Amino acid sequence: MSRSAERRLLQGVVALLCLIPLSTASAGILGGAEWLAHTPVRADLDSHFRYLSGIFLGLALGFASCIPAIERQGARFCLLGMMVVIGGLARAWSLLSVGAPSTGHLVGLCVELGAVPLVLLWQASLARRWRHG
Repeated sequence: MSRSAERRLLQGVVALLCLIPLSTASAGILGGAEWLAHTPVRADLDSHFRYLSGIFLGLALGFASCIPAIERQGARFCLLGMMVVIGGLARAWSLLSVGAPSTGHLVGLCVELGAVPLVLLWQASLARRWRHG
């Protein structure tokens, strides 16, 4: 596969992966913690949930901003990816200490600790080959 074709494929994969946090963060901001809990929640929990949903939305927009020149966005892409992996590690801690969450959260854990590290490695490999012609 040519570098240009691989670049387009990586851009497409990242765009598809961005749809997950863009949609869930937007739902979290608009629906608050009740969207997920399906029961009334205290104002402090709702406030914190919407704040974290806003950060999640910003993270998704940061990834999306890397798409047009993904081969030149290594530092930003790596920083954003590291944030996702750290969040995944926190989610894994919850899994071990509190128990298994719903299926959607387990899928999130797989994306955070599986797909994102693989995409980070892919981007770094492409960027290295892009620089060296």
